[in-house]
Amino acid sequence: MRMFPGTMPRAMNWEGLRAGAKPVCVIAKEFTMRNRILAIAAIAGAMTAPIAAQAQSEITTGIVRGGSVIVDDVDGIALDQRPAFREYIVRERVPNYTIPDRVIVGGVLPETGVTYYDVPQTFGATPYRYTVVNGRTVLIEPRSRRIVQVVE
Repeated sequence: MRMFPGTMPRAMNWEGLRAGAKPVCVIAKEFTMRNRILAIAAIAGAMTAPIAAQAQSEITTGIVRGGSVIVDDVDGIALDQRPAFREYIVRERVPNYTIPDRVIVGGVLPETGVTYYDVPQTFGATPYRYTVVNGRTVLIEPRSRRIVQVVE
């Protein structure tokens, strides 16, 4: 390696420079760029994971030989039993509770201030409890108080 007067190989990061080898400063820039790309990819993956998880719990509608099919993962109140279940709620005069949060599937209801009732066996959703919140009848999983179905 040829040296010019007044230069220092270490200060210029030219240490170990051989014919065809990259300077250390170029290698360091490549590592920095690679780390930035990996960080951006990790952040993008973390941001899209909740969206992908939410998409898995939604109702999917498809066409089969001219008719529509609705696939619902929840073992809640069946579609044909919902009118009878709503009549049951009115007949039982279940009180309406008001909470500040939106009533959506996956939401968690408060531990206190809301009364949860057993679902009658005639409706087949016995592992769940029900209540009326913000004017909407909901089925909840009793241990976590997570809403599993909004009965419309």
